[in-house]
Amino acid sequence: MNKLIAIVGMSGSGKSVATEYLENKGFNKIYFGGVILDHMKKNNIEINPENEKNYREELRSQYGMGVVAMLLLDDIKKSLEEKDTVLDGLYSWDEYIILKNEFKDRLNVVAIICDKQIRYERVGKRLERPFNKEEITKRDLSEIEHLAKGGPIVYADYYVMNNGSVEKYIERIEEIIEKIERSN
Repeated sequence: MNKLIAIVGMSGSGKSVATEYLENKGFNKIYFGGVILDHMKKNNIEINPENEKNYREELRSQYGMGVVAMLLLDDIKKSLEEKDTVLDGLYSWDEYIILKNEFKDRLNVVAIICDKQIRYERVGKRLERPFNKEEITKRDLSEIEHLAKGGPIVYADYYVMNNGSVEKYIERIEEIIEKIERSN
């Protein structure tokens, strides 16, 4: 049976590294943010961090906090029929509930966590969408308060502490994959 892993965590925690690693191992990737970007393009809205945030929040206030998961359910099912699948960008508790109800124990949520200061340093240095401390603090609070992002992180099945080396980080991800394989 193919594995379904959702990677969750705050900005700068290392979600993209984990997702990319799983993709390189042969997993299909489903990017939740892609739904937002596709809708923005269809509506001729300039893509930038502020517009993306506003559009994401507007879409969820209009259609519910689980809208992105609902829009992606068929894609996830199709992907899972083909091979192991990683979900990049599960944010809200409602999205988690929708996916858990649909996929039951096949859904494995992996939370990537690290010290806030380390996250902030990483986000400030990244090439794509860098933020200063004030911007990332504002984003963190917005995601917690308006997107209910904390629930899936707190209730994850597995945790990866990402304060150290990439090698240790990948080692822990491998341990988790092995545990998931043994439980299937």
